[in-house]
Amino acid sequence: MNRARRGRLAAAVFLLAGTAATVALVLVALNENINAFHPPERIVNGTAPVGTTIRAGGMVTPGSVSRDAEGLGVTFVLSDFQGSDFPVRFVGILPDLFREGQGILVTGQLDAGGTFMAHEVLAKHDENYMPPEIADLAAHQAADP
Repeated sequence: MNRARRGRLAAAVFLLAGTAATVALVLVALNENINAFHPPERIVNGTAPVGTTIRAGGMVTPGSVSRDAEGLGVTFVLSDFQGSDFPVRFVGILPDLFREGQGILVTGQLDAGGTFMAHEVLAKHDENYMPPEIADLAAHQAADP
């Protein structure tokens, strides 16, 4: 193999290795930042991952909101009103529109005991908007009084 061919082969191998390394780093970064949505049914039946940051949604069960006597802690139950309910623990300031019967999304981690430890709570911002993941749950609740 002559010198020119060897140089071109080395450049091609270098470019392929660099491209492969870049794609691998991008995939690792994207995988770490994905927060998959899990409905209440997947949280309750154990198919949602434990200890991984995920998003979950549902309707706040009426009568389930319990605020700590001191501090900003609050515990409530999310439901799909089809028999799948799970407790959520959040420490922080809740959105102004948070209330019982409200469709919300929470971001956080599911612990081994089945409690969702939320670090973010999102509520719909007006009567017309509902996150797509929650829209089906709200329609089901309206159909079943």
